[in-house]
Amino acid sequence: MGEVRDLLKKSGYSDKAIEYFERKLNVGEIENPDAYFIYTGPCGDTVEIFLKIESNIIVDAKFRAIGCAGSFASGSALTEMIKGKTLEKAEKIDEEDVLKHLEGIPAPKIHCACLVKRTLQKAIKQYREIKNTNKERK
Repeated sequence: MGEVRDLLKKSGYSDKAIEYFERKLNVGEIENPDAYFIYTGPCGDTVEIFLKIESNIIVDAKFRAIGCAGSFASGSALTEMIKGKTLEKAEKIDEEDVLKHLEGIPAPKIHCACLVKRTLQKAIKQYREIKNTNKERK
């Protein structure tokens, strides 16, 4: 992995972003998630987000991606950032927060942070819509 690490470093990825990419932190799925969304961005990368929510708090988060190192690093960063947060606080996280957390990714990959943020927002929106629909049925 040393050669890949060197290439990513030369491309502009920070050590933290490279570590997230190498470790594939939070990559996977949650069975029976409380919230889920899959989204394909204009670049063609696709991200799926799975959330476990208890009392309005995200207790677990995982993701899967079809994309580049930027998508994996951004997905790992975002899922780490939202664990333990309320839905409202998680929704307020934007791409700048993800980029700051990563400590640097190449400029052409900044859209990856936007992609994971959008996917999270869509997952939370859908979760709320389903929850409201279920309340109305009762």
